[in-house]
Amino acid sequence: MRFDNLLFAFTFYYPLFMAYVWIIGGITYYLRYERKGLHQEDALAQLKATPSVSVLVPCFNEEDTVRDVVESLALMQYPDFEIICVNDGSTDRTGEILNELMRFYPMLRVVHQDRNQGKAVALNTAALVARSEYLLCIDGDAILDKDAIPWLLRHFESGPRLGAVTGNPRIRTRSTLLGRLQVGEFSSIIGLIKRTQRIYGRLFTVSGVIAMFRRRALLDIGFWSPEMLTEDIDVSWKLQLHHWDVRFEPRSLCWILMPETVKGLWRQRLRWAMGGIQTIFKYAYVFTEWRLRRMWLVYLEYVTSVFWALAMGFSLTLALLNLFISLPPHWRVDLLPSWYGVAIGSTCLIQVFVGMLLDRRYDKKAFRHYFWMIWYPILYWMLNMCTTIWAIPKTIMRNRHQRAVWVSPDRGIGAATAANAVAHDKMAAQRQNTSREQS
Repeated sequence: MRFDNLLFAFTFYYPLFMAYVWIIGGITYYLRYERKGLHQEDALAQLKATPSVSVLVPCFNEEDTVRDVVESLALMQYPDFEIICVNDGSTDRTGEILNELMRFYPMLRVVHQDRNQGKAVALNTAALVARSEYLLCIDGDAILDKDAIPWLLRHFESGPRLGAVTGNPRIRTRSTLLGRLQVGEFSSIIGLIKRTQRIYGRLFTVSGVIAMFRRRALLDIGFWSPEMLTEDIDVSWKLQLHHWDVRFEPRSLCWILMPETVKGLWRQRLRWAMGGIQTIFKYAYVFTEWRLRRMWLVYLEYVTSVFWALAMGFSLTLALLNLFISLPPHWRVDLLPSWYGVAIGSTCLIQVFVGMLLDRRYDKKAFRHYFWMIWYPILYWMLNMCTTIWAIPKTIMRNRHQRAVWVSPDRGIGAATAANAVAHDKMAAQRQNTSREQS
């Protein structure tokens, strides 16, 4: 087979193949794990015991969101938990707001750090002062579902080698096309991938916005690494390479804010790409040890996705060159949609439909954004391709020991008012339930 034919075949067939792998894996996970517990409404009643839980919230310039986050945590349906917020050198009113909230919520403790040291350091600080064996880590914009703790905690009752369980992030910034596409992305891409990887038995990463850890497991691996740009990916690999199990719990919901501008999305996805490439460089040694073989498939899948981004970029470069110079016939790439464009678009809609169908019980409004997802292959594939290609030299040139510190977060359009309908519906329902129980 000629190189140009091989390049086209890989560029076209790889995303199609992986889409159907994720579809089959997601459905298999649903039938094997998820369907059994769909009618278990009271997660707390399913627990054998209710041990103390520490909720860790690293914060940097979160003055617009931290009040809602703490208020929602205070309404959690769990009898024994504490909240530890780490103000990691914020330059806005985050510290003042947290000090004020301590007067109203006795379960809240606040740690102030004098300078920006990064999310990993903030998590390490909170873990060291926490009183509990189970640490639930969330972001400073995360609104947790009232039953999030019991759904995560029930997994730890299955055995002592479970190191972490990650929840199901849901998008609440939906005012632009980019926001609506991310609603489908978190169901059809991220949700299906985690379900599929859980069938295999290894996850590439927990979701940094919602994950519960066993303190003993974190102590075993040395907690979070300050130099890693994506501390959630790194801690997932460290746990699994030390033979701790990592799981996914789709019923533990977390409502988050995401960038809705091209600039904000670029910065976020570039950091994700650099963090992934850091990981494959750091843990390339997995192939030298047979006992680590269960991580091989996860490693190879990510490396293949990086090669796909390079192949896609090369194909687009050939197509653009062909507009200005006459390339040999076998090097010409047609950018206009053809049968393969229809195949990719149809597969994308099938994948999104399956993902939203599996998540319909957790996010009933997600299907409103279904047909917007036809733009996903064009917008997000191009974005992920560009960020991956750009991330490779940036990661190589970056100092390995340089600490990953915070940058000002992009929480989406309208995040300053924290008035998103999804978040307010969740908060209102939780307050109503609490008032009803008290009366």
